Amino acid sequence: MDKYGIIGNPLGHSFSKGFFTEKFTREGIDAQYLNFQIPEIKALTKVLKENPELKGLNVTLPYKTVVIPFLDELSQEAREIGAVNVIQIRNGHLKGFNSDIIGFTKSIQPLLKPHHRKALILGTGGASKAIRVGLKRLGLEWKYVSRTPSDGMFCYNDITAQTLQEYEVIINCSPVGMYPHTNECPALPYEHLTSDNLLFDLVYNPLTTLFMQKGTQQGATVKNGLEMLHLQAIASWEFWNE
Repeated sequence: MDKYGIIGNPLGHSFSKGFFTEKFTREGIDAQYLNFQIPEIKALTKVLKENPELKGLNVTLPYKTVVIPFLDELSQEAREIGAVNVIQIRNGHLKGFNSDIIGFTKSIQPLLKPHHRKALILGTGGASKAIRVGLKRLGLEWKYVSRTPSDGMFCYNDITAQTLQEYEVIINCSPVGMYPHTNECPALPYEHLTSDNLLFDLVYNPLTTLFMQKGTQQGATVKNGLEMLHLQAIASWEFWNE
């Protein structure tokens, strides 16, 4: 029986196991999907050794960038983004891909209007790297927002009404607001949002985050990361079997 799985820490929030287990049952695929919650990336070597039937892995927080030195090859997109969330395993050869960019661009594109020309990316982790490249491909300028001051980035304290008017698209790539911390949201001046703003939250648990609620109250368009996640999973399967 073929095996697939996901590496990360923690994995209590992971949607992938349920998605693929249901897919294998529904389509009669003789395979299983396992969660590999590892304390550090070096443990990947042990996972591979103890599971020779593995054909592919998903990669989630906090390993999307630090996994790269363990791989034999990177796809062009994974190299451009600098982060990997899918690993194809063939005869011991590990190739890294990035399906974040596919899921994100397909999910947000239908919501983009001609006036959406600039975007704020909240957070600077592995997922934000894919969002950055995705926005570039969609023709949007972007700027990171971080909790700590850094050249070329906004701090949350820097965000004003004028900023939200200029950067009408806001992508939350941080875990802020994710279950169980559902009463939290990124520190933005939400009262200055308007119906011209588009808020996209990569968080999918809860389905409606406080970030999204505050956007809706101001008339903004909002979307969570659930469809993006489904599209990523479909892309993962294609990468593993290409």
